[in-house]
Amino acid sequence: MKYAIIIPDGCADEPQASLGGRSPLQAANVPNMDGIVAAGVVGRANNVPPSLPAGSDVANLSLLGYDPLEHFTGRAPLEAAAQGIPLGPNDWAVRCNIVTVEQQTMRSFTAGHIKTDEAARLLESMQRHVDATHPAGTEPIRFVPGVSYRNLMIYRPAEGEPAPFSNDTRTTPPHDLTDRSVMEDYPRGPGGRLLVQLMSDSVDVFAGHPVNAERGARGDLPGTNVWLWGQGKAPALRPFHELYGRRGAMITAVDLLRGMAALIGWDRIEVPGATGYLDTDYAAKGRYAVEALRSYDVVCVHVEATDEASHEGRCDAKIQALEEIDAKIVGPVHEALKGYGDYRILVSPDHPTPLRTKTHSHGLVPLAVCGTGIAPDLATTYDEASAAKSTVAFDEGWRMMRYFLGV
Repeated sequence: MKYAIIIPDGCADEPQASLGGRSPLQAANVPNMDGIVAAGVVGRANNVPPSLPAGSDVANLSLLGYDPLEHFTGRAPLEAAAQGIPLGPNDWAVRCNIVTVEQQTMRSFTAGHIKTDEAARLLESMQRHVDATHPAGTEPIRFVPGVSYRNLMIYRPAEGEPAPFSNDTRTTPPHDLTDRSVMEDYPRGPGGRLLVQLMSDSVDVFAGHPVNAERGARGDLPGTNVWLWGQGKAPALRPFHELYGRRGAMITAVDLLRGMAALIGWDRIEVPGATGYLDTDYAAKGRYAVEALRSYDVVCVHVEATDEASHEGRCDAKIQALEEIDAKIVGPVHEALKGYGDYRILVSPDHPTPLRTKTHSHGLVPLAVCGTGIAPDLATTYDEASAAKSTVAFDEGWRMMRYFLGV
């Protein structure tokens, strides 16, 4: 049996007045997703428990079959795993965005999608700043460049020394603050003062930095400061093949999903042209997924573009991304699966990301499954309204994986 999972991140949404009361999924031309429903079933799942933040970290853990109430420790440790950064028992990882804050308003949680090399140069300056206050080699803070605005801070206390953070430390994802005041959303609780100080220091470090001078000359937004959030310690996840008896591979441009794959024992397949944004090479992702089916039981393709479109409040871009995913990933992968005989395919976002709020939310997401052993129902379209009528429902989204795999 071969399995494919397609994750159009954050594609679940609300009816839009601009679309005549339809959601982007209803308005988009997605014949291949609709075809999965017609050949199988549509359903719904709740991937984010009410007690946990509505983030891709929690939601994708659930979607991949892991109870987030048991396994979630924070977003940053998952991204540290993606970069092969080992975390000791007392180490903490903290997500570090390069952002644009103007007049205490979050203008851009990506600093205008800052380039990777520019973000690295800003963080190098920030590292020199924090090192200057400690004797050589004793600074517990290390900034680790990632991709574009997505970076990390690692806090490694000296042996025998506790870290300042705890499960009571509270931070706010910057993508929850787009076009909003940040005044009430700085870190708080244990270690909060340290994080706020670092964020404040970065304003001075980045002001007048050559990177921002270069960006200004091009008319690009400046990286005004770091925004620290998503802190946590290393999670313990049992390998996927031990839990479900299948070996898998992940195709994604996002470190969060790369890290999850590493922690559950999946291989990670890097695709040239995969950007984690609207300009990603959808066709290349489709081709690499088709090829990966030859070697793996489960192939998962994660696409961030739909989520990014919602964060920017761009309905047209969200519809276009859905149509690209349908034509260039879902269609070719489903067709390739048919050549293996027994197969199943799943399409599901991790969480809703409404265009109205421009941020992640709790709530049900639609899922579509077809293949061997899946008896078709009467539904014919893949969208939120169709899913709401289905008898296939998972109040605890992590339980859906056994249904999909048939184990």
